Amino acid sequence: MLMVFAVTFALIIISQIFLFKDKSKPQPKTNPVQTSQSNAPAPEAQSETASAPAEAVSKGRARAIANPGKGPAVAKVANGEVETVVENDVVRIVFTNRGAQAKSWVLKKYKDEDGHPLDLVNPLAVKFGLPLSLYAYDENLRNQINSALYVGSASGSITVPGTLTYEYAQGDITVHKTLQFGNDYVIAVETVVTQNGKPVQAYPMWPAAFGDQSTGPSYASAKVEYMANDKVERLAAKKVSSGNTLRGPFNWAGAQDQYFAAIFLPDNPDTAAMVTLHNSISVPKDPKNPDPNSMNRYDVLGAAVGDVSGTTRERMFVGPKALPVLESVRSNTAPGQMNGPDLRNVVDFGFFSLIARPLFLWLLWTHQHMASNWGVCIIILTVIINLVLLPLRITSMKSALKMQKLQPQMKAIQEKYKKYPLRDPRRSEMNTEIGELYKREGANPAGGCVPLIIQMPFLFAFYSMLGVGIELRQAPFLWLHDLSSPDKIFILPVLIVITTYLVQKMTPNAGMDPKQQQMMTLMMPLMIGFFSYSLPAGLSVYWTVGNFIAIGQQYIMNRTGLGREMREEMEKRARKKAGK
Repeated sequence: MLMVFAVTFALIIISQIFLFKDKSKPQPKTNPVQTSQSNAPAPEAQSETASAPAEAVSKGRARAIANPGKGPAVAKVANGEVETVVENDVVRIVFTNRGAQAKSWVLKKYKDEDGHPLDLVNPLAVKFGLPLSLYAYDENLRNQINSALYVGSASGSITVPGTLTYEYAQGDITVHKTLQFGNDYVIAVETVVTQNGKPVQAYPMWPAAFGDQSTGPSYASAKVEYMANDKVERLAAKKVSSGNTLRGPFNWAGAQDQYFAAIFLPDNPDTAAMVTLHNSISVPKDPKNPDPNSMNRYDVLGAAVGDVSGTTRERMFVGPKALPVLESVRSNTAPGQMNGPDLRNVVDFGFFSLIARPLFLWLLWTHQHMASNWGVCIIILTVIINLVLLPLRITSMKSALKMQKLQPQMKAIQEKYKKYPLRDPRRSEMNTEIGELYKREGANPAGGCVPLIIQMPFLFAFYSMLGVGIELRQAPFLWLHDLSSPDKIFILPVLIVITTYLVQKMTPNAGMDPKQQQMMTLMMPLMIGFFSYSLPAGLSVYWTVGNFIAIGQQYIMNRTGLGREMREEMEKRARKKAGK
């Protein structure tokens, strides 16, 4: 059993190395296989802006300016930069009229690594744009509309529910942006950009990264994802090329990292499109003591989602990937019909989601009804799971004992056919005789493996569950400050080594050579301890508590008739081997 679990840990570590490795060099960008550039909508024809710049006007005031050949036009440009704060129970957003975009997006219920309220705007990635800036296919137009001073409908603070409107007009360019706020993580967005009186495709975007990303694994966990026809597609950095357009229909689409997401929910899924954004930034190896000569290069992903008709109406969820929160937000099936799938699939429980999701819901229920500490909840689940799997442990021991008792008869059959070459048809009769022996004695050679195979999905499911559960982010337990991160003082890996050694030492294995068993008793705990030092502390708690339970179970089982019989078989085999 320990051998199988060791291989499992090795696979987990190898997957971490390849999926969450620190990328010191930018990776080549390839087009996603789901689409091609031929599917991208062509940018609207752009004309040169009037060469004579319009005079800036004071906020809220517009006047006519000369526009040769086009007749009088109305210019709307603010006199200076003004900030507007929108705050409710869960978020505090600071908007600037420069580009009519958000310069700060603070989640009031979550903390950063320094214990301050978490700002989802990554300061190292703002050079690629701010949230709710607009992606236009023409770079000059994009730069103009994202740097202009808009005329806003309000400054200072806005009480929710409320509306904030930004307008800009200069030359042949006009932009209208309306934002509506409630008391949750969702805002409604409407944008219209025109040039020469015609709508231009310009999509609201979350341009790059999130504020909680600070390490290589956190940047590597970022993805661009979307749901189309109730099927979720998840694109990692290597499958995302910047400026590539994916056509809908989309129930929802956007960017996310391990714990947070910026998801767009189009009012009209059938005419929605998403532009994927892929850039890279340099991050100091030690953020607290930045050194320009000691930097790592990481990929940062973003997304812009809008309507190909030119007028975009959609909602935008920016917040935690917490199941109760996500399940409260539903997508549209048609304009005005918010009866589509909710956002629960934003949380990716991986291949073993059929087990991981119920485990996670069970963990949530335990936290709500039995214990207030997440570490205690993990222990409760571990105890129950091990008690449920106890019959499998007993079955495995019985199967091993029965197979050991048949070893002399199996060896006699093998000696009987040893004289025949491997390709001799008579060698097949050996397998027939061994099969009849199994049938006659009621033995199953796979009887010891099947119980272990049944346990493996629980380990993988527990691992994936702990990796996506935002509730465990920064959750303390005893000396641990974060159950989603490794134990920084390595107490748990040491406990894993000690308890694994005790389990190995106490478990009789009548089918293994004594010298081999002695070597495995020492090497296996060291190998598992080495693997566990980089695993989330929550998983290490699960593994350590499981070992303590196994020690107690094995202590009792060793004193049963089955345990005594297995030890006698081992001693008998050791004496026989020593006599030779």
